[in-house]
Amino acid sequence: MHLDVITPDKKVLSEEIDGLSVNTPNGHIGILPNHVHLVTKVIPGEMIIKIKGKERYYAITGGFLEVNENKVTILADYAVQSEQIEVEKALEAKKRAEEILKKTKEKVSDRDFALAQAELRRAVMELRVANRRRRVRSLPPQG
Repeated sequence: MHLDVITPDKKVLSEEIDGLSVNTPNGHIGILPNHVHLVTKVIPGEMIIKIKGKERYYAITGGFLEVNENKVTILADYAVQSEQIEVEKALEAKKRAEEILKKTKEKVSDRDFALAQAELRRAVMELRVANRRRRVRSLPPQG
């Protein structure tokens, strides 16, 4: 089955896979070849892709997934393979966001507050996936 993962910035992934699992509002789901047609929301978390008996791990912040005739398309807000997560940058982003969120709403605009919340969620998710998967043997990162 073919998988495309597309973010607003780029096509993160486009290749043949054996299966994948991802978080949805109704729980964690697995997609295997010949899966029934499906459209669902994807929620932030870890996405696991299986290729030739090996697993590749991604941090994904949400979006939509469609399965149709052995083609899976994920339109994601953000997605990154665990090996490509820059832990130091994620730690800095987390710290920066926490500092903004500590300020009262009167000192920070609603827009900046919302951006800081989103940055914090993304950084925490990246760190969780990176820390959990750094020791797991997986396929080499896609360039």
